[in-house]
Amino acid sequence: MTTATTSSTKQQPQQQARPRVLVLLLTLGVFGIINTEMGVVGIIPQIATEFGVTVPQAGWTVSIFALMVALAAPVMPLLCSRFNRKRVMLFALGLFTVCSFTAMLTDSFAVLLASRALPALLHPVYVSIAFTMAAQSVAPERSSEAVSLVFVGVSAGMVLGVPVSSFVVSHSAVSVAFGLFALVTALVMALTVFVMPAKPVMPTQSSSASSSDSSAGTEAKAKSYKEQLQVLRRGQLWLALTTLIFLNGAVFGFFSFLSDFLLSVSQLSFDVVSALLLAYSIANIVGNLGVGKLIYRHQGKCIVLLPVILAVLYAVLYALGASTIAAATAVVVIGVFAGSVGVLGQSMLLKSASDAPEFANGLFLSGANAGTMMGTFLCGLFITSMGTRASIGGTMIFLLLSLLLGAAFVYRDRKAKMQANTEVSDTGAGQESVISAA
Repeated sequence: MTTATTSSTKQQPQQQARPRVLVLLLTLGVFGIINTEMGVVGIIPQIATEFGVTVPQAGWTVSIFALMVALAAPVMPLLCSRFNRKRVMLFALGLFTVCSFTAMLTDSFAVLLASRALPALLHPVYVSIAFTMAAQSVAPERSSEAVSLVFVGVSAGMVLGVPVSSFVVSHSAVSVAFGLFALVTALVMALTVFVMPAKPVMPTQSSSASSSDSSAGTEAKAKSYKEQLQVLRRGQLWLALTTLIFLNGAVFGFFSFLSDFLLSVSQLSFDVVSALLLAYSIANIVGNLGVGKLIYRHQGKCIVLLPVILAVLYAVLYALGASTIAAATAVVVIGVFAGSVGVLGQSMLLKSASDAPEFANGLFLSGANAGTMMGTFLCGLFITSMGTRASIGGTMIFLLLSLLLGAAFVYRDRKAKMQANTEVSDTGAGQESVISAA
């Protein structure tokens, strides 16, 4: 008896540690994917020189990747949702690795573009599965915390990808940067083979109910594409998606012109601006890590308060942007709250379509990209008509829209919960009446 108790006690830490290891692996995998996407931003001039093209043409190494992600995000996670998650993730990592090695070895610009476009198709697949597996690997009360940790991989990829690749190429060659991209994804692929369990695809309601009767290791039946597409009929899902679009557009629309704002309005040097952009990205990571538990416990308050807090901070930046200390402080604080936008938007979409998580995460990636494009366009219009400082006007419009739509989301969610509680109470009262009559 004592021996059994002791052995079970020894096994408990291992059972608790495995989800942590899995989430860390998913975070590293997302970092590798984002690093491959964003790292090229810092070496566009060198690519232009090495491949004998103009700088705008070299910029297509970034644009074609982003375009393919935007097109694939709503479709590819859905198409891949019925396959074994581990195999799909290994295939995605393998494709990223092979394409990066191809980019390292080629001297053809057309081949280079193809090696950028192909893995981008599986970018939303890997990231959406990573979010889903992270949320499902821990207890429900820790799901947002786990997802926020995976978001650190996104922020770290953006923070480290550009400066590291730029530094490496400045001391070697473009091919070395692509070799490093390949090395990271190859490492994650090897770890995935040995660390990640053979995770089943998302089960249906019926298969979940009977999971206790099924043998270990048996894969659950996946939902059909038609069943997953049914979530598009939910008004709550569209409220979540449009809230995400405007909230993400508000943050990243202005971020696209942040360096110009700091240079022209705050009159900062290039070195100081570079340091502030790095500080902003690090603040994003702090925001990723800090909001997980808060969103799970107080999602409704976060949805309503986040646009208000951001609006106040952007107003401070607009009013005090000419002051170096005030501008620097506002940028860093904005970075913390901006880092929570993705976690909040993903949690809203997943809550609205919890029975089709990969599809919901694909919609998240598509909505985030759409918001970035729309926000950048609107802020650009303000700059064209009224100058760089006025770009915050576009952000304010999007924050107002996100507040209104987010409030509608919270209202409908609370109304649905009240109706559900009423139905449960009525059912209980009816059963008591039948028992009394009997």
